[in-house]
Amino acid sequence: MDWGNVTAEDLIDALREVDWSSPPRPLSEFFSRFTVPRSYAKWNSRLKCNLYYYRTNYFLMIVIILGLGFLTRPVSILAAILTALSIAFLNDSFASTFSEKVTRTVRQFSPHLAAKMRPPLTPVIRGRPSAKRAIHICGRPRWVFVFIFSSVSFILWYVSCGLLTVLWALAIALLATVLHASFRTPNLKARLNTFREEFRAVWRNYSEL
Repeated sequence: MDWGNVTAEDLIDALREVDWSSPPRPLSEFFSRFTVPRSYAKWNSRLKCNLYYYRTNYFLMIVIILGLGFLTRPVSILAAILTALSIAFLNDSFASTFSEKVTRTVRQFSPHLAAKMRPPLTPVIRGRPSAKRAIHICGRPRWVFVFIFSSVSFILWYVSCGLLTVLWALAIALLATVLHASFRTPNLKARLNTFREEFRAVWRNYSEL
């Protein structure tokens, strides 16, 4: 795959739809080999490839850096968790998995309530869905949970007076992510993983026809 031809919008869509439940890459691989890119095109391609391949590692690294910045502010830690969840809900796989686990847990105590938490069925016309399947969490549109969690986290940030701290911690976390993605040399496993993800996406689209 030529990552140089992948736009930022395509990368964001891929990160939103890809499965994030896979475990992070081993630290021995994450900090294996670093080289300086020879050109802007090489750097651009390497940055996108590493952001996609090490997505779980970068997410955990950002959360850890944010957590270290709020060791003396418990309310800010809760705000950071809610912020991370609101961002994670934007991923289709995480939102669906979260909804299924919550619904399964609620079903053990109240099957009637769990039935109301099922997502609405998408109408099918001539064997195909009439529209793109919208993501629901516990029977409600995804944007409802994103809005609620984001609003509560913003209030907690304001109450804890940790907004300036989170900006500094987030800037350091993003800088560390960009630096690692820029200088980490993509290995053969990263390229093979990319082709495997492409095959899964094509197969998933074929199976929906």
